[in-house]
Amino acid sequence: RPKELEQLAKEQDKESEKQALLREVENHKKQMLSNQAAWRKANLACKLAIDNSEKDQLLQGRDSLRQRKTTKESLAESASNITESLMGISRMMSQQVQQSEETVQTLANSSRTILEANEEFKSMSGTIQLGRKLITKYNRRELTDKLLIFLALALFLATVLYILKKRLFPFL
Repeated sequence: RPKELEQLAKEQDKESEKQALLREVENHKKQMLSNQAAWRKANLACKLAIDNSEKDQLLQGRDSLRQRKTTKESLAESASNITESLMGISRMMSQQVQQSEETVQTLANSSRTILEANEEFKSMSGTIQLGRKLITKYNRRELTDKLLIFLALALFLATVLYILKKRLFPFL
């Protein structure tokens, strides 16, 4: 699971997301290693307790039967305590694995959402560029229309002035 999470982190586009995921992977690895170390320590403690109790039993072979029962009961109790501790560690590891799976699922969903947003952005980018080209074209056409209207008005005024000059001042 940590390798999948690490692979997913390497596939991220944003450096900040990539670093956050890599930190998460490192945290999970450290937690797993500490859980394994605790598991080993508990096993070693259990073995040492059993070995010590066996040594004590061998050395105290002449003690009464009641002391042996007490020793066996204390060994059983310590073994039970160690077993409970190991079960707790096992539950903790299971929870960590489940949490990692949920994190991977969340990251996969967010990656999918980001990819969809990226595709939508690309399509919108094309639409925006097309709109920009159309606006530029309409601006040029507006300038051309203004120029043509100005030239037509100038020609009209020149014609009106020419006609007025010929009618009012024919001798000029």
